[in-house]
Formats: sequence, structure tokens, C-alpha cells
Amino acid sequence: MAIPLSVLDLAPVPSGTSAAEAARRTVDLARLADRLGYARYWFAEHHGMGSVASAAPEILIGYAAGATQRIRVGSGGIMLPNHAPLRIAEAFHTLEALYPGRIDLGIGRAPGSEPAATRALRAFDGEQFPAQLSELLSLSRGDLPEGHPFRRVRVMPDGVDLPPIWLLGSSGASARMAGSAGMGYSFASHFSPAPAAPAFAAYRQGFVPSAQFPRPHAILGIAVVCAESGERASYLAASMDLTRLRINRGEFLPLPSPEEALAYPYSAAEREAVRHFRELTIVGAPDAVRAQIAAKVRECGADEVMVVSTVHDHAERLRSYELLAAAGPGPEVSETMSFA
Repeated sequence: MAIPLSVLDLAPVPSGTSAAEAARRTVDLARLADRLGYARYWFAEHHGMGSVASAAPEILIGYAAGATQRIRVGSGGIMLPNHAPLRIAEAFHTLEALYPGRIDLGIGRAPGSEPAATRALRAFDGEQFPAQLSELLSLSRGDLPEGHPFRRVRVMPDGVDLPPIWLLGSSGASARMAGSAGMGYSFASHFSPAPAAPAFAAYRQGFVPSAQFPRPHAILGIAVVCAESGERASYLAASMDLTRLRINRGEFLPLPSPEEALAYPYSAAEREAVRHFRELTIVGAPDAVRAQIAAKVRECGADEVMVVSTVHDHAERLRSYELLAAAGPGPEVSETMSFA
């Protein structure tokens, strides 16, 4: 059975362009993914970062869903500590009402921001995440207990449910919570060096079937740069190398061009850091990329792969996803694997 491929979009802001243009261009990739047969299209949530225009994923979700026909569109994810649960319930009830059966609600517990932006958001402490998630669900269902101060609050539009909920993780901490709640689970190996297999095992071991997820469904996030040749892919990936280095230093600048990145005077320590970053990314020609994705799927038992391609040139970024889809069906997985 071929495993589904999906898209994670951070709305990267290339140098020489504006963040407004980057946000508008998200629809180009969404339409392409819809046409090429990708399963879902998720937007990340990041604040105060000059290289990322995806600060309001719920708005971009509506933009992309309105421009596509088939593909599921959602958040990867809404960082719940940044929001009042009622606000998220209202936003995703509205999206589900407008695009029934096509919306996903991916939720994370990290701030997804640089520190000053986190303070400006008046973000909740991450330790309150379980209580926030419980409040979100109860508000949506209208089943808060008697005496609760929000008991009479009505989430509008009513008559619809929240979309399927996926918990996001990068270390495995949310895996068992997702399983016990009967939710989907997505692991961010595109930036996390932690292995996904233990998190997926914990998720499945603790899984309790639900109406939206009768079976467990685990998504593996992977960073990919695909081009016609390995040399071209490595050249394009240079933009991501320098961006990651800058983010680690607290510098949130637009995505540099490959030329800018290759001209940067890396120190020996910085080159070693870049080498480690590259270990988290699959870079190469289509056949090589698909083989490496298949190996990662076998290693952790993912049910789906979500690809993020951070490439400076807009056309080259679209081409990366196009080449990946054209390389053939998704990696083969065992027929015994579970799919939601």
C-alpha cells in the first residue's frame, strides 16, 4: 500500500520579496498539491520571524481551501498556548462550516515564536496545555459542567463539530496524550533530532479509538529539497542551511538565496552545525529522495509523510514538490499498518 504524502507550508519569505507576497503565493503550492494528489496541506504558526509569513494559519487555511477542490487543509499547527480556547473553537467551527470534511486542526504546545513575540501574545504557560485542550473540546461540545464560568458560552457557528484533531510533537511528550484521547499524531522530524519510532510506539500503545480516529494515524514530518540532480538540490538547500544557523543565533531574517548562503563566511564551528542540520534534511534527485523517505517510514512505521521544502526561488520550490510526486507512488508500507 502506498503511503500518503502531504505538505507543510511555513510560507517562507525569500530575500528580495515581501512577506505579503509570500502569503499570497501560498495558494500556488496549495493548488499544485491538490492537482498532484497530496493528501493534506497544513500551515505552521510562527510569530515575529522575518523568514516566515505564516503567523495566522486559520486565515491561510481559508484562503487555500477556497482555492482548492479535494485536498484537506489545516494547521500544523495552532500553538494553543498563544490563544484562548474559545477563539480557536470559533475559528475552526467556522472553517468546518465553510469547507465541511476538508479541514484538520493540528495543535501544538510550543509557542512557535521568538521570545519577545511570545510575551506580546500574552501566551499561556505550556504546562497549562492539557487544561486548554480540555476546555477547547468542552466548549465545542457544549458540555462544560454546571457552575463552570463558561457553561453558557455558545460556540458559533453551531451545528458543526471541530475538525479532526492532531497533536503535534517533537520529542514524544504529546504522543501518549494523543493516543489516549483518540486523536491523530504528527512528529516533527524536520527539525527534531529525536527519533520518531519511540513516540509513534507510545502513541499506538496508548491509543483509544474515537469517532474521528477509529485507528491510530501517525504523520512523519520531513524536510526535503528535491531537484533534477543531487548537485542542484544541494545548491538549493544552502538557503536552508544559513537560515537554520541564523535562527539558532536568534536572527530571524528572510530566507537567503543560495548565492547569499554560499558566499557566507562560515567558521569551522558553523560548518559543523550546518552538517548536523543537513542530517535532518533529505536532499537529492527524485529517486534518491523517495528511497530515503521510504527508509525513514520503515524505521518508524509512519502512516503518512508530510514534506516541508524551504527553497528560495518560488518556482524551484514548486518544482521540488512536483518532482517528488512525479517520482511514483508514495513509499510502500505494510498492508497491516493502520490508516485513519
